[in-house]
Amino acid sequence: MRDLVVAGGGPVGMAAALHARRLGLDVVVREPRSGPIDKACGEGLMPGAVAELAALEVHPAGRELVGIRYLDGTSPDGATATFRAGAGRGVRRTVLHEALAARMRGAGVPVERRPVEDVRDAGDHVLVDGEPARYVVAADGLHSPVRRLLGLDAPAPGRQRFGLRCHVEQEPWTSHVEVHWSPRAEAYVTPVADDLVGVAVLVDKGARFDDVLVDFPLLHERLTGPRSRVMGAGPLRQQARARAAGRVLLAGDAGGYVDALTGEGIALGLAQARAAVACVAADRPEDYDRQAR
Repeated sequence: MRDLVVAGGGPVGMAAALHARRLGLDVVVREPRSGPIDKACGEGLMPGAVAELAALEVHPAGRELVGIRYLDGTSPDGATATFRAGAGRGVRRTVLHEALAARMRGAGVPVERRPVEDVRDAGDHVLVDGEPARYVVAADGLHSPVRRLLGLDAPAPGRQRFGLRCHVEQEPWTSHVEVHWSPRAEAYVTPVADDLVGVAVLVDKGARFDDVLVDFPLLHERLTGPRSRVMGAGPLRQQARARAAGRVLLAGDAGGYVDALTGEGIALGLAQARAAVACVAADRPEDYDRQAR
């Protein structure tokens, strides 16, 4: 019987598996998708995320970020917040994924190319698609199938927004994450390579990327290079009734997600992965929900 099955092979799931292997646990990752997995996200790692990754000996290539700059969309005047606990890093989601995947391969963590489709409580263990395991960490994303299987989905009141992202092939003009504001949206600009800038917008359902860009004339003028296709994700606000149910622990977006604003999604998910595995190793799943919060 395995110690841990990790549902989901994104950054949070891979981090959980690496923490488990470090603690000597028998762990497997279940992820049906192969290759570097892309996702519409801001791609800015806050200093906390950089530190969590470094502790796992993962150092993805990207551009150093020194802080965040807030702009009202039409004026060059704004407010700048400089990071006080080290630098952040702008990193392509696919680059982050491959850096973690390479570390997993080096650590000998197995990956099974299939999803988790059934989870049942068996008292002192769980049955994952009929196979016994001591614990499950569900890191299967915003619309977590495991969260739904366990009946942990909860209504998410309030405004429901969606994220849209593309990349622009040009040299970055800033070492900050720029957040451009308008009455209906925000645009997040993140340098992710020496010749690539990521642009993500948070919008209401049905809004088109190009239509929203007109809200930000200063940004629109800055974007001079060829653009990639636009990817989308959402609705972003998700809520779970609890982040733990018996021997199943929800980490990262699977445990609920607030409307993206601070760019801390990856940092929080990586910290929750570490906390979840510590609870598994200590055989104290009841501590996890409090620690995750």
